[in-house]
Amino acid sequence: MPAPAHLDPRLLRAFVAVAEELHFTRAAARLYVAQQALSRDVRRLERELGTELFLRTTRQVTPTPDGERLLPHARRVLAAQDDLLAAFAAGQSRPLLVDLNTTGLVTGRLVLLRARELAPGCELMARYESGLTGAAAELLAGRLDASFGRFAGLDPALRSGLEQQPVRYEPMAVVLPADHPLARLPEVPLSALAGETVYAGAGNPRTREWTDLAVRLFEGRSIRLAPPQPVAVGDEEFGRVMAKTRTPVLAVVDFPPMPGTVRRPLVDPVPLSPVSLVWRRGLAHPGLDALRRAVAGIARARGWLTRPAGGWLPAADADVMHAER
Repeated sequence: MPAPAHLDPRLLRAFVAVAEELHFTRAAARLYVAQQALSRDVRRLERELGTELFLRTTRQVTPTPDGERLLPHARRVLAAQDDLLAAFAAGQSRPLLVDLNTTGLVTGRLVLLRARELAPGCELMARYESGLTGAAAELLAGRLDASFGRFAGLDPALRSGLEQQPVRYEPMAVVLPADHPLARLPEVPLSALAGETVYAGAGNPRTREWTDLAVRLFEGRSIRLAPPQPVAVGDEEFGRVMAKTRTPVLAVVDFPPMPGTVRRPLVDPVPLSPVSLVWRRGLAHPGLDALRRAVAGIARARGWLTRPAGGWLPAADADVMHAER
């Protein structure tokens, strides 16, 4: 029995129905097709395989030896096809895993809440991966579905498997010990940080895109990047480490309050953190559609994608944010 280059699963399904029913009329009823169409599919399969699969008489239908040999293979192929279709159907209803980076950040949380309103039948579950570089690997592996962060700061090898939608030009801030001299200011000019050592996640492999943004911002301004140190997890640890090191921390204006610290917006110029919604290329899910609609609506209503006059942003980020709008 020669092997054809391609086989239509529909033909195999017709063959299996006849082989199991041993009757063309019953097999056609089982598949909800006309008997003539079923007979045509079986004959086509026989032509493509170059062999007779059934012995037909006016009284009975019997598989030939080649028909008996084909039957277990055909069943396995059809079972695999059914599994594949079921897996993708389940993918449309399974929970969508959405990374919000860190608890307390406003941008992703507002988008997620709105998406849940737009798609009440979907389960959108929050995750906290702490940085887009770390989340990108999870996205590409299929263990996470969407995240937020600075897309231009990702390695090109990661970006190639991802898609993004601009969300916000988020103004940046500095978190200071409550008794730091700069804490008295309502806003901190970037020039006032000259001579300071500022922590921006150096050494944390999950937040490389954020550290890269800080390096670009500090360049030429006499602001030193704090060396790598263990990541403080949780409000209590953050406050303890801040009190011990007294190192200012680069953040965004919506960074959640931490004990013993104050958050001050940076100005002159206002540095911007470009935030995108990021997902795995080719992902299809109603929850993702809801996230994208939520981004568009909130960004428009709040002016998140209106770039402040004179706001600082690396050229690569400006290109990414503009190109995808």
